[in-house]
Amino acid sequence: MLFQRYRRGLFITAFLAAPVTLYLVYVISPYIQAFYIAMTDWRGVTAAPRFVGFENFSRLFSDGIFWQAVRHNAALLVLLPLLTIVIALFFAFLLNVGGGTGGLQGISGSKLYRVIFFFPQVLAVAVVAVLFQQVFRPDGSGMLNGPLMALGVKPIGFLSDPDIAFWSVLGVMVWQAVGFYVVLFSAGLASIPRDMFEAAQIDGAGRGSLFFRITLPLLWDTVQVAWVYLGILALDVFAIVWVMTDQHGGPDFSTTVMAAEIYRNAFSYFRFGYASALGVMMFFFTVGFAIISLRLSRRERIEY
Repeated sequence: MLFQRYRRGLFITAFLAAPVTLYLVYVISPYIQAFYIAMTDWRGVTAAPRFVGFENFSRLFSDGIFWQAVRHNAALLVLLPLLTIVIALFFAFLLNVGGGTGGLQGISGSKLYRVIFFFPQVLAVAVVAVLFQQVFRPDGSGMLNGPLMALGVKPIGFLSDPDIAFWSVLGVMVWQAVGFYVVLFSAGLASIPRDMFEAAQIDGAGRGSLFFRITLPLLWDTVQVAWVYLGILALDVFAIVWVMTDQHGGPDFSTTVMAAEIYRNAFSYFRFGYASALGVMMFFFTVGFAIISLRLSRRERIEY
């Protein structure tokens, strides 16, 4: 018996050795290196960087551009999950149970609509950024400003006006993300027994009651996961801001985010120590958000 346990333990250890080693080398080790570099003045070329302790973090807390980036990430952290989940839930409900007689069938052609909604997920983020850079062009060749100018309306600076640029970035992010969550919520809706909707309909429930009293409670776990994923996306956003916006986060840093400032400081200013300090702060923001979100949204699981 003891020999069998020993062999079982040896087998489990041998089985886990390779993945654990890879995780330590390629995940944990870079984290540790980033924390160390954040406490140095390394500029990317010296073999032995000078240790400066928490000096980079002191500079960071007095950096106005950093706090501007944090405010933008915080706004995305609230607005991106909220708008994406609301829109995705609406379309998923409409495609699965919101159409037809009595509200128990999806609308006609729902499978085709799912493919269309999911299409933006197939595109690379950089491709989406370049695409909308052309859509938002401020001249007559822009997809939005062209018709406006043809009607005699003054063109709108979607990416050149500091008051509008951030909202343009938010709109593009919602456009790209919503399709995936339509498919995700549709899969969750497909697992809910139709008997529940039929029983509620017999009791006189309308579409609103079907959604708020049956659909949303039974999809709560999926909504919770979606909120965490979208929150992490809001904190880690980089490519859309860097590729699509003027001055890589402009104009006048009106769309800059933490990831953009990390890249700018590291590869434009060659302040790798300071950029690592920014990365450490973003790491703690992301982990803190995930923990807080999971704790606040915790509730008893509904069985069906």
